[in-house]
Formats: sequence, C-alpha cells, structure tokens
Amino acid sequence: MAGWLRFDHLLTPEGWVSPGWLQVDKAGAVADVAAAAPNDAEAETVAGFAIPGMANLHSHAFQRAMAGLAEHRGSESDSFWTWRETMYRFVSLVTPEDLKAIAAQLYVEMLKAGYTAVAEFHYVHHAPDGAPYGDRATMSNAVFAAARAAGIGLTHLPVLYAAGGFGGKSPGGSQRRFLNDVDGLFAIIDAVAAMTSGDPQTRTGLALHSLRAVPPDLINAALDRLDGIDDAAPIHIHVAEQHREVEDCLSWSGKRPVDWLLDNAAVDARWCLVHATHMEAGEVAGLAKSGAVAGLCPTTEANLGDGLFPLRAFLDKGGRLGIGSDSHISVSPVEELRWLEYGQRLVSGERNVAGAAGASTGRALYEAALAGGAQACGRPVGSLAPGRRADLVVLDAAHPVLAGLGPERVLDAHVFSGNTSAARDVMVGGSWVVRDGRHEDEDRIEASYRLVVTRLVAAL
Repeated sequence: MAGWLRFDHLLTPEGWVSPGWLQVDKAGAVADVAAAAPNDAEAETVAGFAIPGMANLHSHAFQRAMAGLAEHRGSESDSFWTWRETMYRFVSLVTPEDLKAIAAQLYVEMLKAGYTAVAEFHYVHHAPDGAPYGDRATMSNAVFAAARAAGIGLTHLPVLYAAGGFGGKSPGGSQRRFLNDVDGLFAIIDAVAAMTSGDPQTRTGLALHSLRAVPPDLINAALDRLDGIDDAAPIHIHVAEQHREVEDCLSWSGKRPVDWLLDNAAVDARWCLVHATHMEAGEVAGLAKSGAVAGLCPTTEANLGDGLFPLRAFLDKGGRLGIGSDSHISVSPVEELRWLEYGQRLVSGERNVAGAAGASTGRALYEAALAGGAQACGRPVGSLAPGRRADLVVLDAAHPVLAGLGPERVLDAHVFSGNTSAARDVMVGGSWVVRDGRHEDEDRIEASYRLVVTRLVAAL
C-alpha cells in the first residue's frame, strides 16, 4: 500500500509519538513520519502500538523441521557435537521442494512473532550425494521462493564450507552437501545476486561457515572475490561457539578464534560474528572496537549448551548486537531478548543488566537488536524513519499483557511478560502480511509443511 497510516502510538528514532502518522511510498519505504495530521491526507487508522519490525540475523531454515528431534539422551553425554550428528542425518533427506515448504512455514511463523526480515545462513547447496544440482543455486532458489511466498525480507548468505576441521582437515561424508571451493560458491552468489538485482526486499552477502571449515587461503580468496562484486555486502561467520572450538583453534594457531579473526581479517561493520560466546577481555574489546555485530541466538545457545555471551562487558565497550533464532527451537524475538537478559541476571545476581539507569530495559534490548539486526542484514530496516523500509509490527493494546500500559512501559511488558505474543498486525515493505494475527496464506503453507515433515520424520 502507499499512503498515510495513523497509529495510536508510533515508535520513531526520536521516541514515541502518540498519535503518530507514517507515510509509505510506492516502493514500500517510509516517506515521512509526522506527529500531527497531514494536511488534506486520508489515513488508514490502526489501533495499538506500532514498533519497527525485528530482523532475525541468523537462520538455518531447514532446522525448523527438526526442532525437538534431538532431545533424547544417548549412551554418552550429549553436546553440540552429538546434536550435530542428528542434524547431519536429517539434512541428508531434505530435497529442494522440502526446503521450500519448511522455510515458508518458518518465515510465516517469524512474521507472526514480529520478525520482518531474516538473514539466511545457507549451507545446504548440493544433492544428498554431494553432487551439485544442474543449477547450482537450486537450494537457494527454494529459500527465495519461500521468502516471497511468506512476504518476509531476505538477506541471503551462501556459505563457504570446505574443510572438516582446523588446518584444512578433510571433511566427512555427512558434510558433502555443504562443500564448495571459492569458484563453486560464487557461481551460487552470482546467480543469487542476478536474481535479486533491483529488489528492495532482498540482499545478497557471504557467509564463512567457521574458522574450522574455511582455511585462511580460502577466506582471503572469498573476501577478495566478494569485494570485486559488492564491497558493502554483509559477511557472517560462526565463531567461538563451543569450548572445544576454542581449544582446537589454540592448538592449530596459538590464538583463540575471535583473536585470530581480528588479527587476520579486516573485520569491520560489514561483519557479523555469530555466537562469539567464548571470548577473553581483549577479544571483547577488539570485537566492540571493530564495529562488527555480535549475532546472538540465546535460545539455540541454551539448547546446545554453548554458554553465555559476555553481554555486560561487551555493552560497556560500546559493542553492537542483534538476535537470531538459528536452529529455530524457538521462533520469537521476545524469547531471544528475554533469554539474553535473564542469562546475565543468573550469572551476575543483578537485575536489568542491559538497561541504563532510569531507562526501560525492554526498550534498550529491543532497540539494540533492531540496530544490530539491520546492520547485519545490510538492508535499510530496523527504524521507522524516512528512507527505511516500511517494516513494522503493531502490538495489540487490548492484549492482556499490555493492559493499562502506556508507551513508556509497553516494550518492557512485551519482552518480559507472558508467552503469548501481543503482535497483531505486521507490515513488510509497505504491505500488510499479517492482520489480526493471521497470515493470508498460512493454512496452505502449513498443510504443505505438515506433509513434508511427516515424511521426513518417518524416514529418520
């Protein structure tokens, strides 16, 4: 839609405006924001609290369909590494058609929860036997089809994955669907970039799976190649997620993962370091100084037993953060933010760790994640300001969680009260994709998803 919208309450970069008017242009961007009724302009009236939509900066879409399938303890102690074996078995079964159905369901769930954009860290490139599809971008095409069916904004990050461990260790057979050299990966990136050219709802970048999966010479070659295409494209990498990864990196290089990366790559605001859980003080300061985003996924990190990110120290150094749902054991920005804060409270024995004196902790967390998510996605989202995408979520003032509250307390209640989302309406790129809690195509998308997952689970 194009035109003016009137909201009871509108969260702008300058604060709440009550009521607030927002103008959407024909390209789906915010054209203007006003605190008074525009002259001679008709406006659609929308009750409730309008807030910027959240960007989900880290997603492996196929894992939505295996959520809950790795919760039986085996004969040995379970860990990230035993969970990974379950994931390998599951992903070996997923076809392009399956991925489209799974990702579409996931993206509808994201929209209904209040995510309006997603960065897809996509590493399942090939057929189950490891052979490239005739069109190397076949699996990426499935992701794009799902995003368009759901109506979510997409930053697509084809992943370079070439080794099975630090030092260029040979990969295992269970990793064969992921493997590419630099030329193979950029055949995918080039195809995706051509497909998305001129589309304001999409962005293409690069992901390096991890230091253990991408040797230094390939890191350098991939970054050089990316700069030749788009020297502003986002770059994401898993790093320092597990203690074992840190120990292996020390054995290989004599440095911890974040330390090695900061010393050997030009890490800057284009970068998103996903997890970065296990850092020492110098790494925390170095990451914050770089301007890169720490991509935090608290529900997945808790589910996998990864550990807790050093949030207070990072924020004290001016670090930037965003949130992602990663393995999709939960698909809720509220739960990610809540876990982020509550984990710090359990460690420190204090409350309101992420908040400033006298300020709203819910709002501080939400706005930090908005800014970091937008930066990591490389798209003009995360703020209801002229020139940004018209991506917003309307919280229902009649929801019990928000009963009696004014705008100064609504984000605290949204983040910290209850488990039913107050998100009622969702707009992406100027188009309503969720109204009164429903996506217009959710029944068809869910039916397709149920058929796919039923078959996949039976085949495990």
